[in-house]
Amino acid sequence: MDTVLVTGGLGRSGRWIVDRLADDYEVVCVDLSQPGFEVPEHPRIDFRAAELTDRGETFDLVSELEPDAVVHWAALPSPTRHAGGRVFETNTMAAYNVLVAAARENAKVAWASSESAYGFPFARETTLPDELPITEDHPLRPEDPYGTSKVVGEELAKMVVRRYGVSVASIRPSWIQYPGEYNCRDREDLREGRPLSEIGLESGVGNFWSYVDVRDVASLVATALDTQFDGHEAFHAAAAENYLGVATLDAVEAQFGALPDDCNLDGESSALSTAKAERVLDWRPSHSWREAVEESVAEPDLLAD
Repeated sequence: MDTVLVTGGLGRSGRWIVDRLADDYEVVCVDLSQPGFEVPEHPRIDFRAAELTDRGETFDLVSELEPDAVVHWAALPSPTRHAGGRVFETNTMAAYNVLVAAARENAKVAWASSESAYGFPFARETTLPDELPITEDHPLRPEDPYGTSKVVGEELAKMVVRRYGVSVASIRPSWIQYPGEYNCRDREDLREGRPLSEIGLESGVGNFWSYVDVRDVASLVATALDTQFDGHEAFHAAAAENYLGVATLDAVEAQFGALPDDCNLDGESSALSTAKAERVLDWRPSHSWREAVEESVAEPDLLAD
């Protein structure tokens, strides 16, 4: 059975990825700590602790394990909880170390880029996108250290593709939600099917009210590893619809007073297109807020058999 190394595997979304991949791979879960030796472990999940911003430590770990694939999910997740320089340096150095180490082992790579690479979520003033729906070809124009670290990460991905000839999938997740814990819907103005005029559109406009279920993120990562493609490709991880429950273009026009010239979006369809993932990977999102918001699904227990 092939081995896949997952960084950030003990994180909130990372553990769902580890759990999903353990169905098909021997998984090495890498994080800043590991659970020790006194607890029962999953038969196909091993745990390692590593500081991924340390190049020697990262290269030693990856060369020792010789994984067939690497999922790089470790990062500081936003520019608002840490100093900007720390976010940028941590994310870019970890991405460089992991991607280069993986490529030297000829491992296929999927890693966590972000919708923040476009520059909308943390912009001082959100502007209209160039197109709707937004495709992976939309210009990347971040003005914050987190989004910029993801742009640099994607350039690093292209670098290792050119130098080592490996395949790299840059996964750009939207706002990740968890079954039974859909924070995007935890708002009074979205309850009881209120009309557009009563919805506070300013909240959530940074990603045009898109989201994705964590199970769809894990599914997309697994599918990217299982599918053969050449070079570097970016893919959106997004639900099929917005979380407002109203037509997306109506919400955009109400917020901005205009629509992009390049505009082809029906009904409540997400502002982030997943057509490329469907075309290249034969992947589609499976989960919607309408069912998942009250769903009862236990979080993965990586230590249980």
